[in-house]
Amino acid sequence: MRIAYLECYSGISGDMLLGALADAGAPAAELGAIPLRLGLPGASLDLARTERMHIAATQARVHETDSSGGPHRSLASIEALIEGAELSPRVRQNAIAVFRRLGEVEARIHGVPLEQVHFHEVGAVDSLIDIVGACAGLELLGAEKVYCSPLNVGGGTARTEHGELPAPAPATIELLKAVGAPVYSSGIQAELVTPTGAALVATLASGFGAMPAMKLVAAGYGAGSKDFPDRANVLRILIGEAPDAAAHAAAGRLESAAPAATVCLIEANIDDMNPQIAGHLVEQAMAAGALDIFFTPVQMKKNRAGTLVTLVADLADRERLARLLFTESTTIGVRFLAAERRVLDRAQVSVQTDYGPVRVKVSRLEGQVMNFAPEYEDCRRIAREQRVPLKRVLAEAGRRYLEQYGKGSGL
Repeated sequence: MRIAYLECYSGISGDMLLGALADAGAPAAELGAIPLRLGLPGASLDLARTERMHIAATQARVHETDSSGGPHRSLASIEALIEGAELSPRVRQNAIAVFRRLGEVEARIHGVPLEQVHFHEVGAVDSLIDIVGACAGLELLGAEKVYCSPLNVGGGTARTEHGELPAPAPATIELLKAVGAPVYSSGIQAELVTPTGAALVATLASGFGAMPAMKLVAAGYGAGSKDFPDRANVLRILIGEAPDAAAHAAAGRLESAAPAATVCLIEANIDDMNPQIAGHLVEQAMAAGALDIFFTPVQMKKNRAGTLVTLVADLADRERLARLLFTESTTIGVRFLAAERRVLDRAQVSVQTDYGPVRVKVSRLEGQVMNFAPEYEDCRRIAREQRVPLKRVLAEAGRRYLEQYGKGSGL
């Protein structure tokens, strides 16, 4: 699996990420076509080579024929613009998710419903191109997961349409706080992390912290608009393959090879929900992107028997899954806990049994097989169709796996 790591030692903005992606090899022609695909014929994207403190980098700049920066757009109008663009489904989904996260934060800060939020700076043409272009650039480079370093947020003040505000801006603080992103300031009196940059990492990053293990295949530097005297004002992106990805893919379809990452546990104690709803809640949560969901019997106040509902989620999905829990269950409050999650590399192979082909899930640690399990749905279907006991099909699939793949696997 290919992963991207963002080194934000001089912060991050939308144009810095877009420049870094181009510098790492995302085709300039594809990125340059973003304005037209968004239906913005009066805008163009310039990707120019420059340097910061003698480090060669790419600077992304949006040029507009209309110097006013365009209208103040609502979330609905931005979503409609992206939905109607000639983009891949993944790019559309990610770009809309970035703007929706921004909208939710703006709504909280200004105390208005989400539908009434009108974006100012982040609704301008340059921010639209930066966000959509960044999502497209990650896809062009094949990055399936994004990880991010601690963020240097800077300090001082920044001038916005609302006037002079402390840097980082309130929206930036709320975005990074919501996902538990580690932040610090090196003392530079400048806005190093912009709301657009914060929204991108808060939405797209699967974890924050040290660089994950990977085999490097590309690197790129995106230049910030300012030139500081004591540091290279660049964002570096590293693109690499997760360890043993090629070997695992050769054995079958690689499903996950993610390094350790910070995840969020969303918990709620419930004592008044119809048990029939529980199954529906599981289906909805998993369909919405939860990594896991489970129920634990608990004894609650007033000596009532209750249920502890726990969702495991990527940090970027925290608010969306919390909203789902409020919508689909009877809870009136949830808790957020940060946790470290490490998963084994997982692949899928097919074995031929007396009953037909069966998929087998295989998990490995540093190339060594730790566990394997026949796919339950395959075995259940065969048991029903051929009217044989399910346990016999499961045993046959396990035996066939050991015959075909067990040699040298460590089992």
